[in-house]
Amino acid sequence: MQQGGTVLSFRRSAVGSMSVASRHVLATVAVIGALAFTLIALLVPVEKFNGGSAAATTLPAADDDGLGTMSTAFGPLTAQDRDFVRKVRLAGLWELPAGRQALQRSKRSAMRTAGEHLVEGHTELDRRALEVGGALGMELPDQPTRQQQEWLDQLTNAQGAQYEQLFAQLLRRAHGKVFSLVAQIRAQTRNSMVRGLATDANATVLDHITVLEATGMVDFDGLADAPPAAVPAPASSTVSRPK
Repeated sequence: MQQGGTVLSFRRSAVGSMSVASRHVLATVAVIGALAFTLIALLVPVEKFNGGSAAATTLPAADDDGLGTMSTAFGPLTAQDRDFVRKVRLAGLWELPAGRQALQRSKRSAMRTAGEHLVEGHTELDRRALEVGGALGMELPDQPTRQQQEWLDQLTNAQGAQYEQLFAQLLRRAHGKVFSLVAQIRAQTRNSMVRGLATDANATVLDHITVLEATGMVDFDGLADAPPAAVPAPASSTVSRPK
């Protein structure tokens, strides 16, 4: 008992003799250790299941032209950068005519405003895309894609309220899809020319989304990834049915 009491007395004496600074150091070390353990516990499941979360948040891969990353006077130019510049050009090739068509065909003020913004915005973005493409030595398309031409054809064939609803839905969905791409390029590109184009595109696309929604014709439930369905034809029209 005497020996045990001596040891206990020695421990108390040792602790009691520690300076205030030493006690603070020990406390700090303990806190850091606890934080490190907590951080490890949080990171392990994230690392383990990272594949699933990445699949849900990563945008589809850009169309790869097979040229890899190129060195330019404005910084590295990746396949994703080039794909973005081409997409800006393609957007203007169908959305600019669509905006002009809205100005010619619609008498509603909100629809005409949307048409005006599309014409003005894509006229400037198209000019910028051609400027960037020229500076970077890129060949850009001069015709809309087959799908974009089909959208223009749908608009041309639609009439009255059917036309206005289709216009708002097609254009709003297209702008919503490209909005995420613009943000990604703006955040990641190392090319100053592409970054400037993405900055301009970000403001323009957001403006177009706003005026399209202001028409009151956008069906937000229909803005899913499935292709937008054509607006049903008026009841008076003749529809052929399989026999």
